[in-house]
Amino acid sequence: MFQLRKLSDLLVTIVMVSPVYAGKLSIVIDDFGYRPEQENRVLQMPAAISVAVLPNAPHAREMATKAYQRGHEVLIHLPMAPLSKHKQPLEKNTLSPDMSSEEIALIVHEAVVDVPFAVGLNNHMGSAMTSSLPGMQKVMQVLDRYNFYFLDSMTIGNSHSTHAAVGTSVKVIKRRVFLDNTQNEADIRQQFTRAVRLAQRDGSAIAIGHPHPTTVRVLQQMLLMLPADIILVRPSQLLNEPQRGSNRPLPAEKPQPRNPFRGAEVCKVTVKPVPVTRALGVIADSISNSPLVQSLKKNFFGK
Repeated sequence: MFQLRKLSDLLVTIVMVSPVYAGKLSIVIDDFGYRPEQENRVLQMPAAISVAVLPNAPHAREMATKAYQRGHEVLIHLPMAPLSKHKQPLEKNTLSPDMSSEEIALIVHEAVVDVPFAVGLNNHMGSAMTSSLPGMQKVMQVLDRYNFYFLDSMTIGNSHSTHAAVGTSVKVIKRRVFLDNTQNEADIRQQFTRAVRLAQRDGSAIAIGHPHPTTVRVLQQMLLMLPADIILVRPSQLLNEPQRGSNRPLPAEKPQPRNPFRGAEVCKVTVKPVPVTRALGVIADSISNSPLVQSLKKNFFGK
């Protein structure tokens, strides 16, 4: 018994000092406020899943309040003008670069009223707006009054959100993966796996999806199978991490075709040790097969 206790204590010591790290994965579900049935299924997922609510959606206040009550982080999903010249209907109060600071301030104020408990804001569409430095500077100056962070959905590669925030207290983070470019479950799974691998490689990744039935179904399944070295976090938990751009493809991965939601810059953050309970799951196999443990087994138990 004494020998078993000594071996157990030694294994715990090895785990405590082992350099085990977790990648941080943040998932944000956009377009909340239109599909209560699907959105309620999202709110049954882990509280670290965050939601972005369209201010003028019919169920905006209801879903923002419910999300907050269930522990989810709430963002304002603010419509911004796209570059697309197609005559598609735009949401009410869509921001455009030619608006005055006063107009932008009024729209943001109304959005804050419509989406209670919000702590951040991200863009709905917005390629024309986010690629305009003067336009985004006006946005950041307004957000500075609310202590909001800005999650750039990266609907265009040359977004000026980071440069526009200079001189304000607004912190900018950026999407890495768009989950549901298609409604094909296999594609969504592939994108989810990509987000996980980016978080493992670079320390963090932010993935954005929508409350489509297929997306919800894939998330319900794949969140149960997260690797032990991945932890779910809210976007606000990535605000104080250093960020650096990277266009490197993942190992053995061909660069994907450009789509309107993929940006050129990405986040890279440092990582922190995971709790010992998770570390046990990550390194149990490597410990049990290590030369040190094998030697201990031989010396203590003769096998």
